[in-house]
Amino acid sequence: MKYSKLFGKTQYGDSKQTKFISHQLLSKAGFIEESAAGRYFFLPLGWRVHDKLKAIIKQEMDKAGAQEMITPTLHPLELWEETNRTNTTGFELMKVRDRRGAQFALGGTAEEMFVDVARKRQLTYKDLPVNVYQFSNKFRDELRARGGLLRVREFIMKDAYSFHVDATDFKIEYDKMAETYTRIYERAGLKSLMVEADNGYIGGEYCHEFQVEHPEGEGRFFISEDGKYIAHEDIAKFQRLDMNLADEVLEYKEVEAVRGNTMVDGVALHGLPLWQQMKDVMMFDITTGIMYLAVIRGDLDVNETKLQHLGGANQLRMASDEEVRAIGSEPGFIAPVGLQEEFAKRNSDGNGITVGNITIKKLVIVGDTSLRTVKNMYGGANKKHADALNINIDRDYTLDIEGDIAMAQPGFIAPDGNSKLVEKHGIEVGNIFQLGYHYSEKMSNATFIDQDGTMRPYYMGCYGIGLGRTLATVVETHHDDRGIIWPESIAPFQVHLISLRGGEEKAQALYEELLAKGVEVLWDERDESPGKKFADADLIGIPIRLVVSQKTGESIEIKKRSEAESKLISKDELLEILK
Repeated sequence: MKYSKLFGKTQYGDSKQTKFISHQLLSKAGFIEESAAGRYFFLPLGWRVHDKLKAIIKQEMDKAGAQEMITPTLHPLELWEETNRTNTTGFELMKVRDRRGAQFALGGTAEEMFVDVARKRQLTYKDLPVNVYQFSNKFRDELRARGGLLRVREFIMKDAYSFHVDATDFKIEYDKMAETYTRIYERAGLKSLMVEADNGYIGGEYCHEFQVEHPEGEGRFFISEDGKYIAHEDIAKFQRLDMNLADEVLEYKEVEAVRGNTMVDGVALHGLPLWQQMKDVMMFDITTGIMYLAVIRGDLDVNETKLQHLGGANQLRMASDEEVRAIGSEPGFIAPVGLQEEFAKRNSDGNGITVGNITIKKLVIVGDTSLRTVKNMYGGANKKHADALNINIDRDYTLDIEGDIAMAQPGFIAPDGNSKLVEKHGIEVGNIFQLGYHYSEKMSNATFIDQDGTMRPYYMGCYGIGLGRTLATVVETHHDDRGIIWPESIAPFQVHLISLRGGEEKAQALYEELLAKGVEVLWDERDESPGKKFADADLIGIPIRLVVSQKTGESIEIKKRSEAESKLISKDELLEILK
């Protein structure tokens, strides 16, 4: 390709406001162009990189025994209604209606579609296991598209779905996909970490994200100092230390507490440690009408994802002051003591408590296991400027649900007790999910014929890679102050040839010879200054730069983009290098 003919040349000047260098460099170097918020054109340079990344993924998936296919872009909405994901997705589902009035979802993920095609094929145990995948456009109406290709509303994903007779068979494929993903990222120049994570709206019981460490990454996870434990903040576990369990249990009492509404105010008023204070967080599930009171030790924070799973909630939000008062408490002075009884009194007719345009149907008190590590806690008393001292679990209050709802923090003790947790940030480039029977039991006739002739639901898994996000992550980790440094495996071209004054004819001959030998060459033959050509080459980031000019004579100047020094070599030496 001659650079003068390339559609999408470099652009300099002020870049758009973004903290991500990948967005800046990919835009300036002519790889992408924004269309509308969260949607991008891949220009020729960008698409060449995208295609090479896709080829790596395809090679590794095929090597693992998966089979490529494609599903329609428009998903019949009734499929999503079968699994109730029209209400529970973690993104706003985009919908369209055709001229017949039929409704469709623009696919944000494709579990329902693959289950649908599997059940239509009437598979038997002899057909299993099977892993099928596609490269297709995905549409997610993200609240805030940002970071260039890192968080978009439309993107190409490789998503795969496997079908199995049981959990044992599935685990073999899950481990195979974990190894496959690791190889894919290695070949693309990325060092990935396999991080235990939350399944979210995808469903299932466990999953892993592949994270690439990055200080600005949105993913926050924890790894133990000995490297034996690694988990996303949404699910990270830790050991809770016993605080004062040797103390004598004291008499419960209420006291006047003229203070502000914060935990700090409580510490200042009573002169007691934060860990001894009770923290109470009231949240409302907008889909079920259930109010959740999360209770935890004062030095810990409530993990909303853990609370959601433990309590069986769908979409939680913070309760308003009016809602807190309506169920019998007071903002800043909430407590579990006597609150369930007060709620029952106010909901005597069993129809719930109406506040504005919502109805609170039920109160569920969920407590963290840390409440078992403290005696004689203190906190609010469900009345303004009234606190309670010496609050003890089981004696003064009971929980409807007890479990882990705490957010891990740096320095906490890892689950095995052998080391501390270290906080990391990263960019998620892919994920693998155990789905189990989550979809096959919700969707009718999603079954296979087993050996004994009975119909059994599929045991499933799914596996996704966002190509644009992975491409951007490569740039985030492979660049310098002059531009991109592409790994050879996914670089748009192998060689960036620059001809300077006096070297035009030689460059033409070299260009043609390299093309004939199958070498991918971008030739900058423009009538521009050496400085401009060199700056553009550094920005674009092709692995090898060749320069021919009057000064180089019969030799060729070669410089690797990742190295500082150039040298003169012969054409024969060059051809040997390019092998």
